[in-house]
Amino acid sequence: MTPRITPEGRYLLDFDTRELPRFGSDVLVIGGGIAGLSAALSAANAGASVILLAKDSPQQCNTAWAQGGIAVALDSEDSFDSHAGDTERTGAGLCDPAVVRCVIEGAPGSFDELVQLGAQFDRENGGYALGREGGHSHRRIVHAQGDATGSEVVRTLSHVVDKHAGIRRHSTGFMVDLLTHSNRCVGAIVRGADGNEYSILARSVVLAAGGAGRLFRETSNTRGATGDGIAAAFRAGADLRDLEFVQFHPTTLYLAGSDRVLVTEAVRGEGAHLVDDEGRRFLTDVHPDAELAPRDVVSRAIVRHLKRPDVHDVFLDLRHWKSGLVTRRFPGLAATCARYGLDPERDRIPVRPAAHYMIGGVTADPDGRTSLEGLFACGEASCTGLHGANRLASNSLLEGLVLGRRTGRAAAAERGDRFDGEIAHRTGRADAGRVDIEDLRKALVSRMWRSAGVLRQEDGLHEAAAAIEIWRRFLGQANLHGRAGFELENLLLLGALVVAGARQREESRGTHTRLDCEDRDDKHQLGSYHWRRGAEFEFKPLESRPVGRKG
Repeated sequence: MTPRITPEGRYLLDFDTRELPRFGSDVLVIGGGIAGLSAALSAANAGASVILLAKDSPQQCNTAWAQGGIAVALDSEDSFDSHAGDTERTGAGLCDPAVVRCVIEGAPGSFDELVQLGAQFDRENGGYALGREGGHSHRRIVHAQGDATGSEVVRTLSHVVDKHAGIRRHSTGFMVDLLTHSNRCVGAIVRGADGNEYSILARSVVLAAGGAGRLFRETSNTRGATGDGIAAAFRAGADLRDLEFVQFHPTTLYLAGSDRVLVTEAVRGEGAHLVDDEGRRFLTDVHPDAELAPRDVVSRAIVRHLKRPDVHDVFLDLRHWKSGLVTRRFPGLAATCARYGLDPERDRIPVRPAAHYMIGGVTADPDGRTSLEGLFACGEASCTGLHGANRLASNSLLEGLVLGRRTGRAAAAERGDRFDGEIAHRTGRADAGRVDIEDLRKALVSRMWRSAGVLRQEDGLHEAAAAIEIWRRFLGQANLHGRAGFELENLLLLGALVVAGARQREESRGTHTRLDCEDRDDKHQLGSYHWRRGAEFEFKPLESRPVGRKG
């Protein structure tokens, strides 16, 4: 059965650009993580004037909380071929080999530039300290302050961006929608921190606003990861793909009343064991790499193991490590454990899987070009084919760094004049009345976790689709005001698309597991499901994989 997606309005709010303050630049970059910062810096270095818009402070983006590191082949025993092979094996047949080579071969140069900008990474024996994570055949993960790599990256790039004369920051501005005129993206409509709207017009727009991990009740993502950029791109008419592929990280701290804090995969790379109540290392019976198997394998194994009647909890066990190693190698983890009364040298750490990374997103080529003229996308908001059906650990910061730079350069080179006309829109919605936004959001994320989480099947997906359809129809009549309402609308739209994609893909591949279709089907499903506003879904085989606009 073909899933039905309720048509949505073009814009989320009423506006008339003639009545709003207006800003302009050559390039508008939306997003303040590694992809957005890299794109902004690259575009400005190419001579473009840049406005950088982010809805939260730099330390509140997902990049800042990334623990593991950046995957880059630096060791003499490692190679581009090995890194590419690991990436493609993990991607379960859907990686684009050309994009994989582009990113991996661009890694050393991009990493060296980051170091030259002032980033400080952990070193040992005269070289970089290289960690290993699941799915990698070599130690190739560079890290900073043990498990604070993302924070160091954001610190470095933010410092350089803030000093650059060609970049203006619009901090804590919420991008409500992308502005389009004559099938071209010409800017964005923004809700400022003061509650007032304004427009930003640009020759090109770079979407680097991250993913939608907050679509699920259990998540490692920051509060702001609500897929605003992906949803806005869909409303603007851009092509999206692979939204059924959502990566669930196997290990987040699981304590009643605590935040779901990520426990980096590098901990398992250094020899931590996953055990159950009885101390059994159950991963050894699932995969030859045990705890270092790809994330999708480990997440499924944990969820299935917890279904056994004799198993109540799953733990990371570090008690066999040398005294002091946890604090030296993973100071962030040690501090987190201490905050919740745990001592990793004495106590096992309770963990469960949680939503971590959106594999799908806005269809883009390695230079960030999308199907919509004037719109570019990079980082987690985009889908280039790098990750296939499952992302290799620590390839996300790498993607943002390499493809962020490429996208910024391409956006700066975009030709044409900046749009200088007027755009007005009326939604026709009534006042929101007494919509309990937080209650509806909780209902959505709980339903998504139950029905579209690590393990899926048609019955649950059908029920989720029906519930989301009702919620979207209800909310579609209300004129919501403010960030919380806009985020909820974006989450509902993406929830509908994720569920629809999961129903269409009647197989199990990578991060997508269907209990009623447990085999991988390369004969019929080797390709991508694409979604575009106002059109039915389209399946495109791998050999006809599209990229963005030519140019």
